[in-house]
Amino acid sequence: MKKRSISLIIWLMSIALLGVMAMQYYFVRESYKQKSQLFDEAVKASLTAVSGKIEKREIVEFAQEQERISQQKYKADQEKRQRKEELLAQQIKIQERIKKLQIQQFDYQQQYKEYEDDLKARYPNAIFVNNSFYETYIKRKRYQDLINFDVRAEQVDEDFVDTRIELTAKKQIPMVPARDDSTRFVIPHIRSGRVYAIQTAALIARVDAKIAFELHALEQELIRLNSQQFAGAENLFDTLAIIGGKSRHILQDVEFGMELAKRPFRDRVNIQYLKLELEAELAKREIYAPFNIEVRDNQLAIVYETMRSKSPKADTNVARYSTKLFENDLGSSPGLFSVYFPNKSSVIRDRMSYLMLPMFALLALLIGAFAYTLTIIFRQKKISEMKTDFMNNMTHEFKTPVATIMIASESLRDPEIASDEKRVNRLANIIYEENVRLGNHIERVLNIARLEKENLKMEMVDVRLNALVVGVLDSMQLQLQKAGGALQMDIEAMDDLVTGDELHLSNVFFNLVDNAIKYSSGAPDITVKTINVRHSIVITVADKGMGMTKDQKEKIFDQFYRIPTGNVHNVKGFGLGLSYVNDIVKRLNGKIQVKSEKDKGTVFELSFPLKNQKIENQ
Repeated sequence: MKKRSISLIIWLMSIALLGVMAMQYYFVRESYKQKSQLFDEAVKASLTAVSGKIEKREIVEFAQEQERISQQKYKADQEKRQRKEELLAQQIKIQERIKKLQIQQFDYQQQYKEYEDDLKARYPNAIFVNNSFYETYIKRKRYQDLINFDVRAEQVDEDFVDTRIELTAKKQIPMVPARDDSTRFVIPHIRSGRVYAIQTAALIARVDAKIAFELHALEQELIRLNSQQFAGAENLFDTLAIIGGKSRHILQDVEFGMELAKRPFRDRVNIQYLKLELEAELAKREIYAPFNIEVRDNQLAIVYETMRSKSPKADTNVARYSTKLFENDLGSSPGLFSVYFPNKSSVIRDRMSYLMLPMFALLALLIGAFAYTLTIIFRQKKISEMKTDFMNNMTHEFKTPVATIMIASESLRDPEIASDEKRVNRLANIIYEENVRLGNHIERVLNIARLEKENLKMEMVDVRLNALVVGVLDSMQLQLQKAGGALQMDIEAMDDLVTGDELHLSNVFFNLVDNAIKYSSGAPDITVKTINVRHSIVITVADKGMGMTKDQKEKIFDQFYRIPTGNVHNVKGFGLGLSYVNDIVKRLNGKIQVKSEKDKGTVFELSFPLKNQKIENQ
């Protein structure tokens, strides 16, 4: 494969990988935004629910306390009112009726409050309008164009912005009287800071008119009875004061205490209850993140806050949410309740972990496949180059004996040479030797092919390695003498019986010694040694030749790989010998190790398990 084609493949795969990463990044970012919005909505809903519960709890507790106080006063003054039993009995009857009506009115108002809270929870922008305005401008659609919505964004504090919408009439027209006592709301729909559509909603009346009318009548009747008996009494509290002989101002404290809105804001807020309810509401929405709270009065003075960060910048970067407390008080809301989450980002990331893990796994798989593909491409390119070198070497190795045979054959056709028997015999020997040489080359290539296809047959017999090694070295003495080399044998192994193929083991040692002769820059100096190590026999073949670099040492067992010798092509071969050696050693359950230094020589160390040890293991 050409270098340009490989570069093109790398560029295309890189672009595809970057595209996948970009899409994953976009998906993660959008998922994070969506999770953040859902988190914000859940927290705001929790704050609204907590604010409503606090207000309801205050009303119920105050009513219970007032009832308890009234009952205590009633028991304490029971003896003092015996003289006016008939009058007081009538007054108490009226008072009890008033209380029942007040409870009914309270229950009715609570029902209205729940309807109003539910409406505002669904439509935060809902605006109350009186029935006369509704009948005049809203119900009559031809006058709806006279309605004006003023949308204002007010900065409550540095982190809270409140959007207010005021509803007015652009032009005054005769007002249509209200037809009923229902409570009307206008719900504007805002887009880009402007109202593009409106919706109306109707709730029950704020106060039950029938109950209110009866209460008013009973109170007037009570005043009338008091005025008949006590000239200085104006209401039930004055009556009780006169009966008990106490100052009017003492009982006025109870009357004034019933006005909830006049209580100090600090006394109205139960911080512990607020924290518990907030935790419960957040837990309902599966939010368990740590948070800090802050409560301020209507002057923005801090009433309560949890521990703050020492760095002011850190407080401005956290997610902050706020809601008003006691919003239904007359006038403005007396307080502001805020909560902020220092670890909002980490909470959202934890919620997204089930998405992130598969995405990172897929990305890692793609990168691994990309790297593996590139490795295969470069490996195939390298193998292709090595095969080309192999073909060149094989052509050169085959060409020499073929040319020699051709020249010898042509010489035999010469009548003068053919008549000389000695010359004929010498040429015949040359032809025979070159044929043997060709046969050896072909057999070596075929053996490697059989190894790759797992078709190489091994005849497993008992082999004495000491004798085998000595035999191989004796057969190579002539080649060694021709190279002017020296051979040292150190046969120390006492136990040398192994199970293996004698022919292939001979080829293994032949290849190692042959390489030691070939790759010696001067006269070869070879040492062959056998020793016993534990339950195996170790054979070392050492030379003092040109040696190898670390990179070359890692590649010598690859097929077709040959150590480069520069511009001098005096080392013949196909690059198959050591690959063959490695495969045969592994097939015989042996191990092979190489130690080499450049220009200092190489040591091959082969280890085979002894036959007796193999039987014991089995």
